[in-house]
Amino acid sequence: METGAAPFTAPADLRSPLIGDIGNWADRTPVHDASRSGQVCQLKQLIDSGVCVNLVTVDSITPLHEACLQGHIQCVNLLLVAGAQVDARNIDGSTPLCDASAAGSLECIKLLLEYGAKVNPPLYTASPLHEACMSGSADCVKLLIEMGANLEAHDCHFGTPLHVACAREHLDCARVLLVAGAKVNAAKLHETALHHAAKVKNKDLIEMLVDFGGNVYARDNRGKSPSDYSWPNSPTAKCFEYYEKMPRSLSQLCRLKLREALGQGVVEKVYKLNIPQRLMEYVAYN
Repeated sequence: METGAAPFTAPADLRSPLIGDIGNWADRTPVHDASRSGQVCQLKQLIDSGVCVNLVTVDSITPLHEACLQGHIQCVNLLLVAGAQVDARNIDGSTPLCDASAAGSLECIKLLLEYGAKVNPPLYTASPLHEACMSGSADCVKLLIEMGANLEAHDCHFGTPLHVACAREHLDCARVLLVAGAKVNAAKLHETALHHAAKVKNKDLIEMLVDFGGNVYARDNRGKSPSDYSWPNSPTAKCFEYYEKMPRSLSQLCRLKLREALGQGVVEKVYKLNIPQRLMEYVAYN
């Protein structure tokens, strides 16, 4: 600031006696813009002048949503310290944690969790885990699972996080979910993750899903099996043809059955069993 310059003062309609006040409806504001563009100094000046950090746009978007969507960790920290509502929801039901996950920002996710952000939202809305799978960040997916994210959270549009990871062909994310115990045959309109893998014609994804127990005979709401979505004589078609003819081994069937019985958190549970180390590694897909 130049010598003798007047101190920054927020417009009267943006100042609030209580920084944590909520319910203030406004159009896009300077605090939103500063948060979105990562202007740390500008944001700090606004906060110090008394701007309410929980101002919302007509879409219920808060400055914290804006900062998280762009992965601006310093802005996120300033807003949270100033009393930003960590679980505020926009018109689509997304929280700042959803936005940080969509941005693939591991640091923002960690900070939000430290401030008590919920990893599991109400039923039938996209969860932070869904968003992390969309962004393709396996590290974010792993962290959210470690913090208790529901592997079977169901969104009415996307299905489960595994559906999302497979539809976007994020193999690393899909594997993290499967190893953690995600249900490989969970269905959205009878459509499984294997149907998604067939539609995107990803042979590696198909092989991984089958290895974790994917049902090649599952039928969707159109009566089609995964192989029906592959081109004749294509690599994926030949892959399905092989699996449809080749029965699983007894060891594989036992592994899948044990993992199914253990459910979410299967890896941690496996290592508590009184079985040989080699079997633990096999069941844990390690």
